[in-house]
Amino acid sequence: MSLSAPRAVRVRAPGKINVSLRVGPLRPDGYHAVASVYLAVSLFEEVTATAAAEPGITVRVDAGGPLSIPASGIPLGPENLVARAAAALAGHAGVQDPAVDLVITKHVPVAGGMGGGSADAAAALLACNELWGTGLSAAELASLGSQLGADVPFALTGGAAVGLGTGDQLTPVAAEAPLHWVLVAADTGLSTPAVYGRLDALRSEAGAVAEEPQSADPAVLAALAPGNAAALASVIHNDLQPAALSLAPALDEVLQRGRDLGALAGIVSGSGPTLAFLAADGAAAARLETALRAEGHNALAVNGPAPGAEPAVPADNS
Repeated sequence: MSLSAPRAVRVRAPGKINVSLRVGPLRPDGYHAVASVYLAVSLFEEVTATAAAEPGITVRVDAGGPLSIPASGIPLGPENLVARAAAALAGHAGVQDPAVDLVITKHVPVAGGMGGGSADAAAALLACNELWGTGLSAAELASLGSQLGADVPFALTGGAAVGLGTGDQLTPVAAEAPLHWVLVAADTGLSTPAVYGRLDALRSEAGAVAEEPQSADPAVLAALAPGNAAALASVIHNDLQPAALSLAPALDEVLQRGRDLGALAGIVSGSGPTLAFLAADGAAAARLETALRAEGHNALAVNGPAPGAEPAVPADNS
């Protein structure tokens, strides 16, 4: 490490909403092909990477944030995506005996369908790349990220994008005006594999044959580009929603309540259980957040598109 290298770097990366999610059948490799329209929103994870005195990669979690996200159940060992990201970067860049302490500040719901873990991994890649001066390009970081999780490359780029394959084949799309949402976090998470498994079971029970999606819904892209909330409300869709509601049926009542309180539309975000309500504008989102909080829901107004992973002011350059 050079004498000018920072001792600590703090990076933030956004959570996401799947504005549209089409899911194909189970593939022989155990994955599902998807066609997803990702929208990064203004709820950010933060990772601070600090140079450690002794070799090793350690992980700590600082929970809380505007949705009061608990830290229980988050692994702190080498299986944590942040630790895996740092190890992958060190291995790729030839960093010998990496010595770093990684602190995750949680804001995005855990196991909530918003890609919080992927945002952590993206932030860790960028933070360690800066901390160690490894100089990897955005494309190289995205390639490493895709090996960690399908949503990691999008957390690096942010904005809005179509994701094909397992979601990691990204094509940026236009999103010229902000869209306003209210998120409602659940008390517990849902396992992404369990939700996909339930979708397969529901399709089997119904005798439905899913086709592998080849493209995103053009109506969604047409509404997303100018930020036309009313048009988008009529076309947002999530193939995983029936499965998530089957595993967590109480969510259906909250979805209906959000619409009753003024949301243009409501959707399960990704594999859930976080719910995303589309509002007409910022003022409508603020009113909806207040109304949902008054009824005891863990609600927060956000907007998107938001930027991808980006360094904040270094935590300590002394």
